[in-house]
Amino acid sequence: MSALKIQPLGSRVVIKPLEQESKTPSGLYIPETAKEKPQYGVVVAVGDSEDIKLKVNDKVLFAKYSGTEFKLDGQEYLLMECSDVLAKILE
Repeated sequence: MSALKIQPLGSRVVIKPLEQESKTPSGLYIPETAKEKPQYGVVVAVGDSEDIKLKVNDKVLFAKYSGTEFKLDGQEYLLMECSDVLAKILE
């Protein structure tokens, strides 16, 4: 992934949402209109606050309607307060 051309300020983070699978485990395909908004993603940029406990490439879980959506270079991202991130997904 190339360097993101945006630097969040303060305690904000930029997250690239990860889309859900378009096929269920039983083999049924989910139409685009029935898909839910993503609730997890990958951190791609962090603000300059020392209180942020996240780093780039962390996989995180966030509230369904949190953050501000924006597009940059054809990709969709979310800009949100670090406190809106609910959990870090450990692998």
